[in-house]
Amino acid sequence: MNQQQRQEAIVDLVRRQGYASIEQLTEHFTVTPQTIRRDLNALAEEGRIRRVHGGAGLESSTVNTAYSTRKTLNLDAKQRIAALLARQIPDGSSLFINIGTSNEVVAEALLEHRDLEVITNNLNVAAILQHKEDFNVIIAGGQVRSRDGGIIGEATIDFINQFKVDYGIIGISGIDEDGSLLEFDYQEVRVAQAIIRNSRQVYLAADHSKFHRNPSVRQGNIAQIDALFTDRRPPQAICQLMASHDVALHIAE
Repeated sequence: MNQQQRQEAIVDLVRRQGYASIEQLTEHFTVTPQTIRRDLNALAEEGRIRRVHGGAGLESSTVNTAYSTRKTLNLDAKQRIAALLARQIPDGSSLFINIGTSNEVVAEALLEHRDLEVITNNLNVAAILQHKEDFNVIIAGGQVRSRDGGIIGEATIDFINQFKVDYGIIGISGIDEDGSLLEFDYQEVRVAQAIIRNSRQVYLAADHSKFHRNPSVRQGNIAQIDALFTDRRPPQAICQLMASHDVALHIAE
């Protein structure tokens, strides 16, 4: 059993039991405790398990990882995804960019573009783009979340509904095998739904860790997007669903 197979088996075991100790995993896979610790640390960095004292447990389905932690998780993958997505956006386009650390990296990748109009409910995205004199950056009104600079609420939805743009760039916290796009915050979901409705093309930026997380709030379905930008091939069930709904797959190798 190679490292990737062992890590997949660890995740399956933790999901079945809810918790697994280092001692149990060491005996189960006949490897050293140091090897198991490295596996658990790697899986925790990807957001697939929660590292706890003496072992590992399940990621919460109701509380997202802290923003400061998410900023650095899978950063290299996010940068490759962002560069690939940015190449699909023509100069002179109008677009929504919503909440999420992946979308903030996309905003950085768009700085080489010209004459973009960007409507965003993400204060961090606005701060990244504000110095581009040829960009028109519009910030949605609403309630500002102190933990990540996201703007949400009824006023935000009303504001989004005033526009019809070329591209909607969205992020996500989890993607279920049935294609459900999942989030942690109901208010954030409603804003994302408005972005999807008011975009001619919807692009989803999601690194591979999102295929193994299960937040509790349904945002929509992968069939509603036009293209997925990720860094690894999704699970087969999701690939089949995308193919049946003509959703383009772009993998940043």
